[in-house]
Amino acid sequence: MMSEHEQFMAVALEEARLALAEGEFPVGCAMVANNGIVARGRRHNSIEGYRNEIDHAEVVTLRRLIAEQPGLDLATVTVYTTMEPCLMCYATLLLSGIRSFVWAYEDVMGGGANLPLYMLNTLYAQMQVHLIDRVLRTESLRLFQQFFRTGTYWQDSLLARYTLAQTVEEDTP
Repeated sequence: MMSEHEQFMAVALEEARLALAEGEFPVGCAMVANNGIVARGRRHNSIEGYRNEIDHAEVVTLRRLIAEQPGLDLATVTVYTTMEPCLMCYATLLLSGIRSFVWAYEDVMGGGANLPLYMLNTLYAQMQVHLIDRVLRTESLRLFQQFFRTGTYWQDSLLARYTLAQTVEEDTP
């Protein structure tokens, strides 16, 4: 039986699979409030020729959430993403009021969620965040390995080398 975190991460993984099928970097995101999905999205514009570094899954999903539910208290939202949020996404989500994050696969190259906030200025230093990692990590790892074997985005980067060197293991609770 899947835990609640695994159930919501499974939705983010669905989005990541769709991104991969579109040739995109396989990051998917689900935002949850009041025990239900309030928005979902995936990475856009990582394909050669259309590449930009703004349309990350978390930003795409946050924009969708704000457009569709403008009155929702973002402090009640938990973000589920198939990869640890990068510094840009993490800061955007924090500044939006979100404090709870769950991710599947660590971003050894650009992950920002393990940044020690207490070392930053007062705005960030006083934020209390809740972080959970490695939820359905193996499923996410498989998607990234598939991508790096065929894609061109971040090819031969630290993240690609690290990902391709990983051995697929069973998830641990």
